[in-house]
Amino acid sequence: MTDHPLLSLTWTDPVTGRQGHLVVDRLVRGVASGGLRMRPGCTLEEVTGLARGMTMKEALHYDPDRPAGRYLPLGGAKGGLDCDPRDPEAYGLLVRYLRAVRPYLETVWATGEDLGLTQDVVDRAVREAGLVSSVQAVYPLLDDETAARRRLADAFAVEVDGIGLDELAGGCGVAESVLAALDRAGVPYAGTRVSLQGLGTMGGATARFLSGAGLRIVAVADLKGTIAHPDGLDVEALLAARDAFGTVDRSALRPGDLELPGDAWLSVAAEVLVPAAVSYAIDAADADRIGARWIVEAANMPVLPEAETVLARRGVTVLPDVVVNSGTNAWWWWTLFGDIGADPDEAFAHLRGSMRRLVGSVLARAEADGTTPRAAAHAIVAERLPVITERFGGPV
Repeated sequence: MTDHPLLSLTWTDPVTGRQGHLVVDRLVRGVASGGLRMRPGCTLEEVTGLARGMTMKEALHYDPDRPAGRYLPLGGAKGGLDCDPRDPEAYGLLVRYLRAVRPYLETVWATGEDLGLTQDVVDRAVREAGLVSSVQAVYPLLDDETAARRRLADAFAVEVDGIGLDELAGGCGVAESVLAALDRAGVPYAGTRVSLQGLGTMGGATARFLSGAGLRIVAVADLKGTIAHPDGLDVEALLAARDAFGTVDRSALRPGDLELPGDAWLSVAAEVLVPAAVSYAIDAADADRIGARWIVEAANMPVLPEAETVLARRGVTVLPDVVVNSGTNAWWWWTLFGDIGADPDEAFAHLRGSMRRLVGSVLARAEADGTTPRAAAHAIVAERLPVITERFGGPV
């Protein structure tokens, strides 16, 4: 990969003075894919790292040795806004940002929800900004744009037990990553304990799928603190008690559920930690408190490099974000391009199969190379990008 992104810009809102960023790391077939996040303190450096991660996710889901489906790889990009999504000025800021970057959204950047934003909010703001869709840059690559847009709209309208299919897709991929790691290690699902940071779109769906597989969710952290129970939490009750930002109404807790400090999710007794909220969640000081065997990165960039070094020395396996949470992006494109339809069983089966193959290949490569899963994922990407460039164009 090139050392520098193809495009990097910072926009300053003329109304509030807040900043927004856009980074296009790489174009493939003339387009880059990556979500738009909103959080206080979001920086250009953060967005640059996320855009590079999207390039990797696209490459990891393109296996040159397997028969290709209709969806073929795109490049990587990311957008970010430095604002609390709960701020009364947040929505207006979002609309003005989208208007400012409209030429890129119309031609090269296909985006969607990310941390702090839901797809319905993004869609509403996109329309107000005068755009057709947040993914309209991809439309020229489609065989039948009308049918593709209808297929994606149908998929977004599907709910499974009260939660949208679009919200469940990413969590299905994260959960399958956990299960694949347990299977490879010969660890049974029943009795395996999981602690999550975040019960929003990704964390909530992950908790549902892991609980359904027989794992025990023993702790969940949100903005108010950590909720824990050593025998397992009532996941469905917590999901039903969430607000739009994933914060749980404490009146829904059962007798015996514990309310602990916000960082307690790191040190509760659990085999698996799933950071599913913010970037930079685990630093070197936190690493010494962690007793889990696996950390599965549902969020983007949650484990700082110095922390991962400490954890690796202690034998803790970190499954990297570019693998674990790549299912959301892949589900969008599989659906839009027509590899799957709006049926949840079909979507989950496709996700599970793809994530199983991907996690298995990364863990096997790490074992063969004597390195970490993150290094293994980087090695696979480094091998695939020249092939993608040869077949579809775009700089190495």
